[in-house]
Amino acid sequence: MRDSSTPGVDPTLRDQVLDVLARLALTADTGEVEEYLALIAEDAVWEFPDNPILGTPAQRLTGKAEIEEGVRSRRARGVQGPGSYTQHVVTSVVVEQLGEDSARARAAWMFLADTIGTPRISGVGHYDDLLRLVDGRWMMAHRQVSFG
Repeated sequence: MRDSSTPGVDPTLRDQVLDVLARLALTADTGEVEEYLALIAEDAVWEFPDNPILGTPAQRLTGKAEIEEGVRSRRARGVQGPGSYTQHVVTSVVVEQLGEDSARARAAWMFLADTIGTPRISGVGHYDDLLRLVDGRWMMAHRQVSFG
């Protein structure tokens, strides 16, 4: 059997980082806000470009409180979360260990809408993520979202 791990990256680290990315996607779609926020460092930064589909300007959310406000706003508008019938798909993930307590992940994403009817691709892009080991758990410290 061929080893499919990333050269130079501890397979356990890679698995833990992939788990954080998967849990963020799943909890954004079907989980509780608190589950989502449990994956995010207190001083995390989220950066989004303009999103003409959702009608939102570019944003830089700093700290867990601002990120929570953004999540709750998207859920209130029915853009994501339980009952929105949307799904985040994360794929083509490359993990790079930066130090003992930090890692970078780059991934492609696709956002599906109307998943209960005729699913349609509502957006695609990339995540450029920085994760940090906090109290023995990998957490999202910075996410930059890009489209295209």
